[in-house]
Amino acid sequence: MRALAGWGRTAPSHAEVLTVATEEQVLAAFATGRSVIARGLGRSYGDAAQSGGGLVLDNRGLDQVGDIGPDGVVRLGAGVSIDDLLARSIPEGWFVPVTPGTRQVTIGGALAADVHGKNHHVEGSFASHVRSVRLVTPTGVCTVGPDRDPSLFWATAGAMGLTGVATEVELTLTSIETDQVLVDTDRYDDLDAVMAAMREGDARYRYSVAWVDCMSRGRHLGRAILTRGDHARAEDLDRPRLAAPGPARLGVPFAAPPGLLNPWSITAFNEAWFRMAPRHREREPQPLGRFFHPLDGVRDWNRLYGPRGFVQYQFVVPDERDGVVRAAVERLAGARVPSFLAVLKRFGPADPAPLSFPQPGWTLALDLPVGPASLPGILDELDELVAEAGGRVYLAKDARLRPELARVMYPRLAEFAALADTIDPERRLVSDLARRLRLREG
Repeated sequence: MRALAGWGRTAPSHAEVLTVATEEQVLAAFATGRSVIARGLGRSYGDAAQSGGGLVLDNRGLDQVGDIGPDGVVRLGAGVSIDDLLARSIPEGWFVPVTPGTRQVTIGGALAADVHGKNHHVEGSFASHVRSVRLVTPTGVCTVGPDRDPSLFWATAGAMGLTGVATEVELTLTSIETDQVLVDTDRYDDLDAVMAAMREGDARYRYSVAWVDCMSRGRHLGRAILTRGDHARAEDLDRPRLAAPGPARLGVPFAAPPGLLNPWSITAFNEAWFRMAPRHREREPQPLGRFFHPLDGVRDWNRLYGPRGFVQYQFVVPDERDGVVRAAVERLAGARVPSFLAVLKRFGPADPAPLSFPQPGWTLALDLPVGPASLPGILDELDELVAEAGGRVYLAKDARLRPELARVMYPRLAEFAALADTIDPERRLVSDLARRLRLREG
């Protein structure tokens, strides 16, 4: 038995952990009659990859990497990390089509969370680039894809492992000529200005993201640094190369003392970070790792939040309800709830998955240390605002949503539950997230 928690370190539970390397081992786990859920590198922030009292299947034994075809198609074991894939693919001129803010995510986990990146407004989420998946369910093994049992395939995307254990994924990669991104950086003095710039200009950029200062108030509420760009071509650089990002050079050896990240320290950091950014800079070459995965330069950075951990709260609302983004920043700034990292992005069209998070509009992700007495109430208020606006919170990062609001935010939940029951009639696939939100009850 081991204690397991998400990256936010807020809701641990104990389970038996079994590393699996074959589909037969996964089927044997189901045959025990216990609750089962898959787990990769543990980077979901909440309780999605835990099953208290049950079996948690560590998928990192599923680590096969096939040859990359001339069309960029590659077969990968579900336990291969994006980091491992890039170490192989970048020197050959290929990049992942969609990446979250860390390379330390398994391919199976990326599909389970249907991860999105800085290019969703152009190229959608991870599942949109998956050709097929080998899926082990309590009733057998099957291969699914957008053109092969599409209902089960799309039910799997974003379902956080509740339709089965993925063992192999066939993925289409993106062709690149260099290991650099040409980045335009702009600094904006308030939230309205950066949102106007993103709405007007994102069609010109493949990748776009804004860092938002959630501690600033008044006329500088939500001041921001906007970075946008695309892969550099060989002709754009004096010395083009294709080198994969290296390992982290720094690490956090133990949990920081409680209160290290507080309103005063975060305010000081945000002020320095904002002032360091250029007012306007064009076509700056940046390494892939620096642009896409800056936090991967520090191992175990979640320990900076201290022994109580942190909540990552991410929501999406329709484009016309952008006032919810402003309301969130106003509430956090007004209550002096510190947010070390606040990231604003634009989403394009949703894919057909009933539990996938992205939908057209605005998404704001917030890292919030556990501790401020006002935090639970503020997040409850934001839940209501998001639900009323027709938005939702991200299940891969949730640790505290109420089940009744999950049904409002994910109106196709009953459809998902009915399909899941066809391949798991005894409801063996169970996670702490599923129990808390009663996701299999529809």
